[in-house]
Amino acid sequence: MQTLNFDEVLAKILVKDPRYRRDAYLFLREGLDYAQKQIAKTNKNEIRHITGQELLAGLRDYGLEQFGPMTAMVLNEWGIRRCEDFGEIVFNMVEHGLLSKTENDSREDFKGGYDFDTAFRRPFLPGKKGAITQPRKSNPAQA
Repeated sequence: MQTLNFDEVLAKILVKDPRYRRDAYLFLREGLDYAQKQIAKTNKNEIRHITGQELLAGLRDYGLEQFGPMTAMVLNEWGIRRCEDFGEIVFNMVEHGLLSKTENDSREDFKGGYDFDTAFRRPFLPGKKGAITQPRKSNPAQA
């Protein structure tokens, strides 16, 4: 069996389906690793197949960790505007042998995952519940 070269296969995918930029596929691959590691922490360090919903949660958290309030803008630049786009990327990779799936996995798993505005912008809005804020540093001059 011949080993697949990720970059060569990715180049074929991009020719066949130019909707998403190369970085979108790299992000998904890294986000999958991130999600698996997060799940393994609660699963006695066992790596297992993850569901579409688990992958979406991992991609959200990984994106916020990597790009903060710019996450939605970065994903949009790569052609990703909704959770269904992640599903399209996953199944492009499955169809070309870069990822595997079970008989229960489908594109439908990615429908209606979360709203990008809620997931990627709302945590950074001031005065919103769940807003991510930086702790105030005390000013030694005022002490």
